[in-house]
Amino acid sequence: MRYLEIERLDEIDVVAFRARKPYPWATTEDLLTPEGFEKLRQNLPDIALFERRFNEARKGGQAPHDRYSLEYTDGVAVPEPWREFIDELRGDRYRSAMRRLLGGRRLEFRFHWHYTPSSCAVSPHCDAKRELGSHLFYFNTEEDWDPSWGGQTLVLDDGGRFPPRSAPAFDDFDRIITVESMDNRSFFFARRDNGWHGVREIRCPEGHMRKIFIVVVNPSTLYYRIRDRIKGKAIQRY
Repeated sequence: MRYLEIERLDEIDVVAFRARKPYPWATTEDLLTPEGFEKLRQNLPDIALFERRFNEARKGGQAPHDRYSLEYTDGVAVPEPWREFIDELRGDRYRSAMRRLLGGRRLEFRFHWHYTPSSCAVSPHCDAKRELGSHLFYFNTEEDWDPSWGGQTLVLDDGGRFPPRSAPAFDDFDRIITVESMDNRSFFFARRDNGWHGVREIRCPEGHMRKIFIVVVNPSTLYYRIRDRIKGKAIQRY
């Protein structure tokens, strides 16, 4: 079956996207087909597959991003609908859409899931320089989530004041833009040195978790090998 309504990405004006402040970002509704969204939601990977990532130190003194995390590899035992969806994301149509919006000639994708329980947060941060951008798919609905519990992604505008390796609090930012993070929605952004984003502390009942799937877009490893060979240095990993 088909999962992506790829035309939703094709409709994004690339000039307006790249000019958006404080950094390039966009949201989509119904990027997944209704049948595809429901099939993926009903077959989310079991938490038994996840790694517990709590109290891990972050750069610049930022607070930990506590959560359960699962990195996709071709051998991981996720349900078949997710393997089908990832195969579609690896296809030419999605890759072309990412190339149009983010630039770059050769792209590589990483895929992972985050499940976040109550009392956890995603402190304000900018993503690693190695990345071109990220695409977040949200899988909570009104059946399992109340927006009053939190979980919304926040776009944070620092007015260019904070270096990426620093640890500002949410209230230190000049402007906070709330991104709707439920139902068949996604959030897409280009990585910048001022690309601050985060999630305030979640307050949900026991047994509930914020559930998202993330596509991380990187330049190809080949690109970095060539670049670093020219510069005469080893590949820098993030």
